[in-house]
Amino acid sequence: MAAIYTSANVERCGTIHFLKAMRKGFTRKPQDDTGPRVKNYITPAGLQRLKEEHRFLLTRERPAVTKVVSWAASNGDRSENADYQYGKRRLRQIDGRIRFLTKRIDAAEVVDPEIPRKGQAAIRAFFGATVRYANAAGTERVVSIVGTDEVDLKRDHISWVSPLARALMKAEAGDQVVLQAPNGTEYLDVLDVSYERIAVEPFREPPGAESAAKAPIHASRPGKQNS
Repeated sequence: MAAIYTSANVERCGTIHFLKAMRKGFTRKPQDDTGPRVKNYITPAGLQRLKEEHRFLLTRERPAVTKVVSWAASNGDRSENADYQYGKRRLRQIDGRIRFLTKRIDAAEVVDPEIPRKGQAAIRAFFGATVRYANAAGTERVVSIVGTDEVDLKRDHISWVSPLARALMKAEAGDQVVLQAPNGTEYLDVLDVSYERIAVEPFREPPGAESAAKAPIHASRPGKQNS
């Protein structure tokens, strides 16, 4: 069951490390998640997105693909049946993704950026912080520190285990931090640290999903009728 982190213990978020990040996109092969269980720090919106994808796969996409597999199996030789072979492979992908999402949801530790904070937790950068900083050239950038399941570079949402987030962690406005980047060392001036709502891209049904509204199977797959 997901736990809620409040301002009293949010500072500890800066000292715990994730074992790995998940891969985005439910059609991709989930990463190996063997080993010690780790807590999955995540915002409320991020957790909601995982739950919506899990629900979609379990209650809509998997039943739809199972129906296609059953239909394809009735068409004869399965070894030469492309619909059957693809459907079985798709089911394995879905089942792997469902298992992965289940573990991520079960390990979730929810950190709400909008919960009021006190003391150092309110002015320093920890998980859920939105940080504005400038590099040596004076170029400013604003990033939000989120969970590994919520990374969105288009929105400047960075994983809290990324090099940039590690450099900014525990900093406050007026501090200068050192970023060890692949192309060398950078010095960043922290201009502002705030805690506000972080808008996470909601889960959307992928294009081409088998559960999407389609023509009847017999009409959408010409030449595959029973003999």
